[in-house]
Amino acid sequence: MILIDAGPLIAIVKRDDKHHVECKSALGTIRQPMSTVWQVLTEVMFLLATVPGGQEQIWEMLERGVVQLLPLGADDVPRIRDLMRQYADLPMDLADAALIRVGERERIHQFFTVDRKDFSVYRMHGTLRPRILP
Repeated sequence: MILIDAGPLIAIVKRDDKHHVECKSALGTIRQPMSTVWQVLTEVMFLLATVPGGQEQIWEMLERGVVQLLPLGADDVPRIRDLMRQYADLPMDLADAALIRVGERERIHQFFTVDRKDFSVYRMHGTLRPRILP
Protein backbone atom coordinates (compact mmCIF):
# COMPACT_ATOMS: atom_id res chain seq x y z
CA MET A 1 0.00 0.00 0.00
CA ILE A 2 1.07 3.59 -0.67
CA LEU A 3 0.02 6.61 1.39
CA ILE A 4 -0.83 9.62 -0.77
CA ASP A 5 -0.36 13.18 0.42
CA ALA A 6 -2.29 16.28 -0.65
CA GLY A 7 0.25 17.51 -3.21
CA PRO A 8 -0.11 14.66 -5.71
CA LEU A 9 -3.89 14.60 -5.40
CA ILE A 10 -4.01 18.29 -6.22
CA ALA A 11 -1.44 17.97 -9.00
CA ILE A 12 -3.27 15.08 -10.65
CA VAL A 13 -6.48 17.15 -10.84
CA LYS A 14 -5.03 20.59 -11.53
CA ARG A 15 -3.47 20.67 -14.99
CA ASP A 16 -1.56 23.90 -14.39
CA ASP A 17 0.11 22.57 -11.22
CA LYS A 18 3.91 22.42 -11.59
CA HIS A 19 3.85 18.75 -10.50
CA HIS A 20 0.96 17.70 -12.77
CA VAL A 21 2.95 15.82 -15.44
CA GLU A 22 5.24 14.15 -12.91
CA CYS A 23 2.35 13.02 -10.68
CA LYS A 24 0.14 11.82 -13.55
CA SER A 25 3.07 9.81 -14.87
CA ALA A 26 3.81 8.32 -11.45
CA LEU A 27 0.12 7.50 -10.96
CA GLY A 28 0.23 5.44 -14.14
CA THR A 29 3.01 3.25 -12.72
CA ILE A 30 1.51 2.61 -9.28
CA ARG A 31 0.04 -0.88 -8.91
CA GLN A 32 -0.41 -0.96 -5.14
CA PRO A 33 -3.57 0.37 -3.47
CA MET A 34 -3.34 4.01 -2.41
CA SER A 35 -4.71 5.35 0.85
CA THR A 36 -4.86 8.61 2.71
CA VAL A 37 -6.43 10.12 5.83
CA TRP A 38 -9.23 12.65 6.38
CA GLN A 39 -6.75 15.37 7.34
CA VAL A 40 -5.18 15.16 3.88
CA LEU A 41 -8.58 15.05 2.21
CA THR A 42 -9.64 18.21 4.08
CA GLU A 43 -6.54 20.04 2.83
CA VAL A 44 -7.11 18.84 -0.74
CA MET A 45 -10.77 19.88 -0.79
CA PHE A 46 -9.92 23.32 0.56
CA LEU A 47 -7.17 23.89 -2.00
CA LEU A 48 -9.35 22.65 -4.89
CA ALA A 49 -12.39 24.73 -3.92
CA THR A 50 -11.79 27.19 -6.75
CA VAL A 51 -10.76 24.61 -9.37
CA PRO A 52 -13.79 23.83 -11.55
CA GLY A 53 -14.67 20.17 -11.04
CA GLY A 54 -11.61 19.63 -8.85
CA GLN A 55 -13.38 18.50 -5.72
CA GLU A 56 -15.70 16.30 -7.76
CA GLN A 57 -12.73 14.47 -9.28
CA ILE A 58 -11.41 13.70 -5.80
CA TRP A 59 -14.82 12.41 -4.68
CA GLU A 60 -14.88 10.17 -7.75
CA MET A 61 -11.41 8.81 -6.93
CA LEU A 62 -12.67 7.90 -3.47
CA GLU A 63 -15.92 6.37 -4.71
CA ARG A 64 -14.11 4.27 -7.33
CA GLY A 65 -11.61 3.09 -4.72
CA VAL A 66 -8.61 4.64 -6.47
CA VAL A 67 -7.81 6.15 -3.07
CA GLN A 68 -9.06 4.66 0.17
CA LEU A 69 -9.46 6.42 3.51
CA LEU A 70 -7.73 4.94 6.52
CA PRO A 71 -9.19 5.69 9.94
CA LEU A 72 -7.51 7.49 12.80
CA GLY A 73 -8.87 7.34 16.30
CA ALA A 74 -8.30 8.62 19.80
CA ASP A 75 -5.49 6.07 20.27
CA ASP A 76 -3.55 7.82 17.49
CA VAL A 77 -3.77 11.31 19.00
CA PRO A 78 -0.81 11.08 21.42
CA ARG A 79 1.56 9.94 18.66
CA ILE A 80 0.32 12.60 16.22
CA ARG A 81 0.86 15.22 18.92
CA ASP A 82 4.36 13.87 19.64
CA LEU A 83 5.25 14.00 15.94
CA MET A 84 4.08 17.60 15.61
CA ARG A 85 6.13 18.56 18.66
CA GLN A 86 9.19 16.68 17.40
CA TYR A 87 9.09 18.37 13.98
CA ALA A 88 7.82 21.79 15.17
CA ASP A 89 10.84 23.47 13.59
CA LEU A 90 9.68 22.53 10.06
CA PRO A 91 6.75 22.88 11.14
CA MET A 92 4.92 19.57 10.63
CA ASP A 93 1.25 20.05 9.84
CA LEU A 94 -1.59 17.84 11.03
CA ALA A 95 -1.99 16.11 7.66
CA ASP A 96 1.68 15.08 7.54
CA ALA A 97 1.62 13.91 11.15
CA ALA A 98 -1.51 11.87 10.50
CA LEU A 99 0.07 10.23 7.43
CA ILE A 100 3.25 9.35 9.30
CA ARG A 101 1.20 7.97 12.20
CA VAL A 102 -0.98 5.78 10.02
CA GLY A 103 2.15 4.63 8.18
CA GLU A 104 3.71 3.59 11.48
CA ARG A 105 0.56 1.87 12.67
CA GLU A 106 -0.14 0.02 9.41
CA ARG A 107 3.52 -0.60 8.55
CA ILE A 108 3.27 1.37 5.30
CA HIS A 109 6.60 2.93 4.35
CA GLN A 110 5.90 4.24 0.87
CA PHE A 111 4.55 7.79 0.45
CA PHE A 112 3.38 9.52 -2.74
CA THR A 113 4.19 13.16 -2.04
CA VAL A 114 5.72 16.20 -3.72
CA ASP A 115 6.89 17.41 -0.29
CA ARG A 116 10.35 15.82 -0.41
CA LYS A 117 11.82 18.53 1.80
CA ASP A 118 9.77 17.56 4.84
CA PHE A 119 9.18 13.86 4.18
CA SER A 120 12.92 13.27 3.77
CA VAL A 121 13.37 14.57 7.33
CA TYR A 122 10.52 12.63 8.97
CA ARG A 123 11.31 9.31 10.61
CA MET A 124 8.79 6.58 11.34
CA HIS A 125 9.21 5.10 14.82
CA GLY A 126 12.08 7.56 15.21
CA THR A 127 14.46 5.82 12.80
CA LEU A 128 12.81 4.54 9.61
CA ARG A 129 12.92 6.91 6.64
CA PRO A 130 9.78 6.95 4.45
CA ARG A 131 10.23 5.86 0.83
CA ILE A 132 9.07 8.74 -1.37
CA LEU A 133 7.41 8.62 -4.78
CA PRO A 134 7.72 10.02 -7.39
